[in-house]
Amino acid sequence: MMAPAFPVIALGDDALTVLCGPGDIRHTLAHHLASDQSWIEVVPGKQDVTVAFDPHAEGMGLAAARLKRLLELAALSPALDAKTHSLEAVFGGEDGPDLAALSDRLAIPAAQIMDEVLQSPLTVDMLGFTPGFAYLTGLSSMLSGERLDTPRARVPAGSIGLITGQVGLYALEGPGGWPIIGRLQVPLFDRTATNPFRLAPGDRVFLRRSGRP
Repeated sequence: MMAPAFPVIALGDDALTVLCGPGDIRHTLAHHLASDQSWIEVVPGKQDVTVAFDPHAEGMGLAAARLKRLLELAALSPALDAKTHSLEAVFGGEDGPDLAALSDRLAIPAAQIMDEVLQSPLTVDMLGFTPGFAYLTGLSSMLSGERLDTPRARVPAGSIGLITGQVGLYALEGPGGWPIIGRLQVPLFDRTATNPFRLAPGDRVFLRRSGRP
C-alpha cells in the first residue's frame, strides 16, 4: 500500500511533480497514473514522478486536484508487477572497447568485472538521456567507472555502459560518454511494436553471456 500524502509541486504551467522519494514506489505510482490515460505524459525521475497536462483544457488548480484524487486512489493500488528480462550479451573486443581499460584502472580482471555484471540483479531505475536509454541500478559499487574524457559521437544500439553503481543500456545508436564494456544481442527498440522500447522503469534485468543458458 502506498501513502497518499505525497507533496505535489508545479513544474512550469503545464506539469506537476509528485515528490515520492526513491525506490520502486516511483514505478508503481507512475504505472498507476499512466493507466488513468488522462495525462499527456507521465515521467518517473530519480525521486519523483512528473505528469504533463494541457493547460488550455484545464488550469493548474484543476489538474492538481485531479492528481491528488488519483494519489489517494493509488494508496489502494497493488505494487507494480514488474517484468523480468533475460538479455544475451557479449563483452570486450569491438563490442566492449573500454572493458580492458576499465580492468586496468580498477586492477580487477576483466573476467571478474563481467561476472559481477552478470550476477547482479539489475533494475531499470529510469529512462532518459536519449529515447529508451535505460539506467540500471543494482551493480556493486566496487565497479566504479568514470565517464569518458571525450564522449563518442556514435555508440551502437545495444551497447552496455558502466559507471559507478550503474549500467546504462543504449536502445538507439547515438552519442554517449559512458565506458562501453559490451553489447546486447537482442534489440531494445522495435518500431513496429505498440510499445517500441523493450524496457520500462521498474523492470528487472538479468544479463547473460551470449551462447550460455
